[in-house]
Amino acid sequence: MKNIRLSTFALSLLAGLLFVAGAPQTQAQQANKKAPDLAKIKPESLGFSSERLQRLHATMQQEVDQKRLAGIVTILARHGKVVEERTYGEKDIASGAPMTRDTIFRIFSMTKPVTGVAMMILYEEGKWHPSDPVSQYIPEFAQLKVFKGVDQSGNMILEDPVHPPTMRELMTHTAGFTYGIFGTSPVDKVYLNQQVLQSQSLQQMIDKLAKIPLLYQPGTRWVYSASMDIQGYIVEKLSGQSLPDFMQQRIFGPLGMRDTGFFVPKEKRNRFATLYSENDKGELVAATAGSGLPVDYASQPSMPSGGGGMVSTAQDYLRFAQMLLNGGELDGVRILAPVTVQLMTSNHLAPSLMTGEFSIGPEIIRPGMGWGYDCAVFLDPLEADEVVGKGTFSWLGAADTWFWVDPTSDLIFVGMTQRMLGPGWPNVEALSRPPVYQALLKPRM
Repeated sequence: MKNIRLSTFALSLLAGLLFVAGAPQTQAQQANKKAPDLAKIKPESLGFSSERLQRLHATMQQEVDQKRLAGIVTILARHGKVVEERTYGEKDIASGAPMTRDTIFRIFSMTKPVTGVAMMILYEEGKWHPSDPVSQYIPEFAQLKVFKGVDQSGNMILEDPVHPPTMRELMTHTAGFTYGIFGTSPVDKVYLNQQVLQSQSLQQMIDKLAKIPLLYQPGTRWVYSASMDIQGYIVEKLSGQSLPDFMQQRIFGPLGMRDTGFFVPKEKRNRFATLYSENDKGELVAATAGSGLPVDYASQPSMPSGGGGMVSTAQDYLRFAQMLLNGGELDGVRILAPVTVQLMTSNHLAPSLMTGEFSIGPEIIRPGMGWGYDCAVFLDPLEADEVVGKGTFSWLGAADTWFWVDPTSDLIFVGMTQRMLGPGWPNVEALSRPPVYQALLKPRM
């Protein structure tokens, strides 16, 4: 196996990419407050060409036929109805078990927008404000220093922050934290040496971070980071519940997300997809417990990761996405107010950060694409060279799970597979977008 020598959490976190931008709700959105109807309908009734959608099917099937992916599940929905739901290939190559619509996946950084919703629930309750310093909720961070460089002996030079990192900056990857797995700075090396992402509890993670300098002055850079894991700790502290319990009570349960959580119970293990990577021959190989990758998810974790620790199904995540598209409500259950969803899904980055200088994996913060609260944002898709509608939000998971929500077209797409980032990794999100939109012949329907 061509090991990607990153920590367990490293790979699980390179997919916290969610693009979000606030846009006015369409009339169709206002009229459709229910979960997407899974009943089979003709794509033409929702503005799609059945013939042109074959290009999407061919694109997905090719990835399976050429053995770059074991299997895939995709769901395309519009106006609260499912245009089509498809499965390709297998969830386990060794046994030949076919991919099914209810297959459970490790969604890694697609956890991030769910953590964002948890934070926004607490925001609505008046428990935090974007301009608050993070240290108001985490006193351990009151004395954080900032990395300035190294001296002639290679020791880190530290300085005080120009201003304490704020909650707004924590929500947008601009607070000064990092992951330790994507950079080579002395600060990144400390993250790795201290095994920040392998801590035994969120409190232990916080205690470690309190002793590590920020990578940069808050607000001056965009660096994909452990910020959403820090938010998981804040959710626990402000709610008085564990992160899994809060999410189950306030998000998963109310939305009917029956197969979403931080582990896969015994009775559901037969639906859990095998996780794959690539060996030296370019072949898919199943990840094992000794590979350094998060494989088993057999029990509730002692350190639940708000940045990349969840499992889910495509159907469950569709319900979550539809709630956001509906302005915070699904099947008569309200999670957030419309204005709160707009706040979460609007860009909060300064233009000086949206220049193409900052990126994570295939996703580049650039003109036309910024970042909201725990998600990325398409302010101007054409400027960003994308075919999606204005206000589209989405993100990826490190094992090639992906989704996007297009409020302009009242459209949702969810795709899930299980192949870890690395050489030969196909960016199926990018592959899927053109075939979807070339089949949308009535965008204003």
